[in-house]
Amino acid sequence: MKKILVCGAGGFIGYHLVNDLKRQGHYVIGADIKKPLYAKTDADEFYLYDLRNPALVEILITSDIDEIYQLAADMGGTGYIGTGEHDSDIMHNSAMINLNVVHEACKKGIKKILYTSSACVYPERNQTDPDNPLCSEDTAYPAEPDTEYGWEKLFSERLYFAHRKNHSIDAKVVRLHNIFGPQGSWNDGKEKAPAALCRKVAECPEQGLVDIWGPGTQTRSFLYIEECLKGLQMIMSSDIDQPVNLGSERMISINDLALLIASIAGKQIFVHNIDGPIGVMGRTSHNALIEQLLGWRPDENLEYGLEHTYKWIKGQVNDLQ
Repeated sequence: MKKILVCGAGGFIGYHLVNDLKRQGHYVIGADIKKPLYAKTDADEFYLYDLRNPALVEILITSDIDEIYQLAADMGGTGYIGTGEHDSDIMHNSAMINLNVVHEACKKGIKKILYTSSACVYPERNQTDPDNPLCSEDTAYPAEPDTEYGWEKLFSERLYFAHRKNHSIDAKVVRLHNIFGPQGSWNDGKEKAPAALCRKVAECPEQGLVDIWGPGTQTRSFLYIEECLKGLQMIMSSDIDQPVNLGSERMISINDLALLIASIAGKQIFVHNIDGPIGVMGRTSHNALIEQLLGWRPDENLEYGLEHTYKWIKGQVNDLQ
């Protein structure tokens, strides 16, 4: 049994990670500025701490912790990070959290820390073709992310590897690609495409219009939370010492994603493309490196994940009606 700290334990991935680690018998400490919104955490200890505050991080991180998963960040879907309206908060808040956490981890002699970066670090120039984006790990430089969120993630990647070099902490960096599932944001302005579209379909009559930002031909890949949890823990247990993608390679257009969700819901919808933030035109995970390093790549059963996610969001919508 390990003593594990999950920073960002009030968020979507953090909530699921805490519960999964507990099922394996570990002693889990959670910390976040908020508790999980939709269900009770299974953490042995949970601290409502603002990790931008170094004094609180100094209290939180103790020398007997075996591993830290650092997921805490100011983030959201394209409607939050893609408008430019939140750039200063995103960069300041997330950078402060990472500066505090990695500094204190090294000071306390923590052996292992995993930082969740993002596919948003990849250059905009490599993601203009919806059918052929290039997001292999070695293409992050020369750097040209399309959002300040991506720039902050790149900075923090370098921060963790600088501490790995100078302080011998075993720092892992994982570039997540559109993780989705139940218990995540779905109606608060920070929801990502699968949750937003599940909500729109759930609110739609048996036949009706669903608004899609942009042309809808922009493509993405989406990884269900169960596969994300497997990957995070495998990477933490490995000897990987470079950034690695964790996501699906199965691309789908946003229009087709909406139609797939409608099919799962048993509804007939009509896509209505409107103006709105769309991000890059194409993005998908490139999984050759993770397969090479771990002998594993995540399962890509999008329908399975959407069925579970839609059922949960449909329940949330019904509860509000």
